[in-house]
Amino acid sequence: MAFMASPSPRRHAPLPPPRHHRRTLSSTLVDETVAAAAALVHKWHPEDAPGGGSLFLDAAAGDDDGGEPQRFLRAAADLHRAMLFFASDASTNGSDGSGLIQAQALLETAMRRLDLELQLLLSDDVDATRRSSSIRAVAKAMMAAGYGRECVATFKSRRRAALSAALHRLLGFPPLPGPGDHHHHMHKLSWDQLDGTVIPSWLAAAPAAFTSLFPAEKRLCDAAFSGDASVGDAVFAAVASDHAAGLLAVAEALAARARRAPERLFRVLDVHDALTASLPALLSVFGSGDGSEVAARAALAVAKVGDAARGTLGGLEAAIRKEPSKGTAAGGAVHPLTRYVMNYLVFLADYSHGLALLYDDDSDSFSDSDEQASPPPSSSIIHRLVTALLGKLEAKAGSYREVALSYLFLANNTSYVVRKVAGSGELRGVLGDDWAEEQGDKATAHVAVYVRAAWGKVMTSLGGGGGGGGEADPAAVEAAVMEAVGVQEQWVAADEETGEALRKAAAAAVVPKYRMFYRRHGAAVRLTPGDVAAMIAALFGGPLQRRQQEDRPNPSGDGDHPTRRPRVQQLFT
Repeated sequence: MAFMASPSPRRHAPLPPPRHHRRTLSSTLVDETVAAAAALVHKWHPEDAPGGGSLFLDAAAGDDDGGEPQRFLRAAADLHRAMLFFASDASTNGSDGSGLIQAQALLETAMRRLDLELQLLLSDDVDATRRSSSIRAVAKAMMAAGYGRECVATFKSRRRAALSAALHRLLGFPPLPGPGDHHHHMHKLSWDQLDGTVIPSWLAAAPAAFTSLFPAEKRLCDAAFSGDASVGDAVFAAVASDHAAGLLAVAEALAARARRAPERLFRVLDVHDALTASLPALLSVFGSGDGSEVAARAALAVAKVGDAARGTLGGLEAAIRKEPSKGTAAGGAVHPLTRYVMNYLVFLADYSHGLALLYDDDSDSFSDSDEQASPPPSSSIIHRLVTALLGKLEAKAGSYREVALSYLFLANNTSYVVRKVAGSGELRGVLGDDWAEEQGDKATAHVAVYVRAAWGKVMTSLGGGGGGGGEADPAAVEAAVMEAVGVQEQWVAADEETGEALRKAAAAAVVPKYRMFYRRHGAAVRLTPGDVAAMIAALFGGPLQRRQQEDRPNPSGDGDHPTRRPRVQQLFT
């Protein structure tokens, strides 16, 4: 702090002897005022304060006139007026200017004391706002006495340090010191470093900083420099702008590291949600005009994170559409693509509000020409992704040689999609009840086609659409039944509910006709209607089927865990 040197580092010289020029009433009163102020300044000399205490922090409840802190502030103001008085009338200042010199020296000492008090008042980031009245009084006194530069420098230094300490506690690691360090340091971090420690801490700290810490700092600056709003704004910018830029640099680094990787999207959406929620508070304290660097950087950070999220979702859609159609699942099972994408969409639906903000400006680009009305922006991208999935499943189904297995695959995968939507209130709300019911109807239709294809040879051998006519060949019928059962023993159902639907539909189509056939040709065949019903009942979940499924390795590596984020990087390898 560059204060002017006092005549003595410890005590000012005593008052000079009475002057010989004619005294006026005004000069006598000024001399008395200076003498009274000198006594108080000496008592609270910055280098000899009683017990090293604080004039403001240690003051007891105020007297009738405001207590000693207020008396000290009045003394400082009196000294400043005395200087002006002596400077304006040479006849009152003595031939050697001793009156002005003494008043100036005392004022310098008083300002050093007030600067020390300001440092003490501003040091604690928690209590500083509670001391705003004292801080305002000290700042006002220093500014009025011509020590505004020193006051502002102390305020900036102390509040930067206090704000840094507060952010350190929130983040768990020290914030970066300078504006040039933010971008350089953050962009050196790997994704694992960002995702493992930095982003989780940022998500907990940044919203609190933007909505609470910075506004409180702005209120303190406004209160301290209430006499000049431009000074308060400039001081706040100097105190907080670098720290705000450091927090925004984390979001920028995240956007740069996301690289359209689907497994990183949820971190990107978390940061986007936090930024958009905090943006109004941030703009209210840093300003939203063209001259606000923080506001411009915040808007750019939101845009970068939003672009990263949209790019990732677009990349995911493209990856689904580019998935090889020939890559089927053994036995018509639920394909890993279906499992992972649906788990992904369950989590994505939790971000419906953020997705609406992401796609609000360009929602028209996500309207489906086959739909009568465009869905809301948040649902549009989810509709688009699930439509891409269902289209790819249709293509994969066409790669099976057996028609029955093709429709079993569709029944299983469509049922899985329906079940995931039903199990997620958010996802069902996004896609809509009508959509969910339509897909449920499609799954039922796929089961019906599957039964006709899987048991078609049996039905034909039984006499087609007739009532089990006498032209049926018992040996051919029995062989057809054994063949159908043998083939389907290696096929699987998506879940027990789907398996039950498959067995029930097959039994309803086959067993009544076989029973009619058995009444006429029972002596010529070994299989009774009960045997056929039992064989159908053993499919898709019987003891043998379950053992085979337990022995079969899981191609996805993590099963179906809706409480865990899908490892989407395994989808397209």
